Amino acid sequence: MTELPLDFTKVHKENFVQVALDTFKYQYDRVKVYREYCDHLKVSAPRSIEEIPFLPIRFFKSHKVVEYDNQFEKIFKSSGTTGSVRSHHYVSDLRLYERSFTQAFKKLVSDPKGAVIIALLPNYIEQGDSSLIYMVDHLIKDTKDERSGFYLEDIDQFENVFQGLKSSNKTIILIGVSFALLRLAEKGIDLKGTTIIETGGMKGRRKEIIREELHEILKAGLNVDSIFSEYGMTELLSQAYTDGSSFFHSPEWMKVLIRDVNDPLTYLPEGRTGGVNIIDLANIHSCSFIATDDLGVKKDEKFKILGRFDQSDIRGCNLLVN
Repeated sequence: MTELPLDFTKVHKENFVQVALDTFKYQYDRVKVYREYCDHLKVSAPRSIEEIPFLPIRFFKSHKVVEYDNQFEKIFKSSGTTGSVRSHHYVSDLRLYERSFTQAFKKLVSDPKGAVIIALLPNYIEQGDSSLIYMVDHLIKDTKDERSGFYLEDIDQFENVFQGLKSSNKTIILIGVSFALLRLAEKGIDLKGTTIIETGGMKGRRKEIIREELHEILKAGLNVDSIFSEYGMTELLSQAYTDGSSFFHSPEWMKVLIRDVNDPLTYLPEGRTGGVNIIDLANIHSCSFIATDDLGVKKDEKFKILGRFDQSDIRGCNLLVN
């Protein structure tokens, strides 16, 4: 039986391909649904990343994608509208998730220690079983500041908290879903100096708009120079972030490939729009190779999300569509 590949936090540009191939072997041996999918494609020994089969993300709605002999600690479920089928991610080791999101957040956003983190994620709290809530809760606790926490939609309470933080020397980080951030912008609440991270989606509360338009509204209404974005989903244990631009940066153990929408086994060069395939080496006990329903483009190892396939469910976790 294939041994567990290298610790994903030790992955770097030079060894990424070999670790990805080792991860494929491990998951081919131990994740039943993934092996069946690979066998259907007659691929059992890929020699490059491009030869590795990527499991369509919808399998997380219809199958139990998890290492066959592992007990799981937690089931994360995707957000969804009433009556829709939610994806299920069976997480065998929550420590892997915690290491992934903590190190990525430190590298791509800020160290939670020494910061105050405020979360406006009412819909995720209401639905429950959210990987985003688990992540943000953990980051909030890492701040060790009693002013950090979750807020629902009490704008007056929220504004009072921020008034009290204005004299603070700490980094202030606001993580919010799009419709909640828009409410703050419409009230004209001055958040100058705050790092704002939108997690996408109107969740049926408002009409969906493209990210660029949303960010312009938020910057004007909240008096900030830039808006960060987070790209994550239930099926992944890693996240990517923008730094105020429209392109996402990912941690070393996460990589995006762009596939041809008409030929999913063919990959496109930088600058061409296609389907987004994600390698997440933190997903060691489920599947690290996922073909998403998102459309995107790559540039210099960064990527931009442009929309979704028409036939896909509207997922909303960090994606705005026309």
